[in-house]
Amino acid sequence: MRSNEEVVREAYRLAEGSVLDGPGFRDLFTEDGTFNDVPNSQTFRGDQIPQALTGFAGIFPDVHRELLGVHVIGDVVAVELRIQGTHLGAFPTPVGDIRPTGNRIDVPTADLWYLRQGKVETFNCYNAANVLLAQIGAGPDFTSAIEAAEADASGA
Repeated sequence: MRSNEEVVREAYRLAEGSVLDGPGFRDLFTEDGTFNDVPNSQTFRGDQIPQALTGFAGIFPDVHRELLGVHVIGDVVAVELRIQGTHLGAFPTPVGDIRPTGNRIDVPTADLWYLRQGKVETFNCYNAANVLLAQIGAGPDFTSAIEAAEADASGA
């Protein structure tokens, strides 16, 4: 059986834009395993897990994860990394797609992998979504937020 670190390193290899093997990535998980995109409040299970990879790679087809530190603590693997790539695909938002900008992203991220008997039970990805959005030119819209809060306060 592979070590927990080997399983996690294989997961990152399979998620690279140049490799992108969603089914192989899924096979590293337990039957009931989950992939949690924590900043975006999304949880992927079963066949959704490879779709999460292909969806991101559709936006950043050259996606690469630069591993800065890998720390194994029993059945937990903690990884500090940077998610890098080029914005070449439409980025979906609740109000429409952000068209490709060609901008490079370099997003600080921390991942926690929880394994059981050589399989991933839970993968929690803590990416700096605000940094990614700023890097593709989608900074926060403070004006709309302030106007909405003022309208609520005035009862409008």
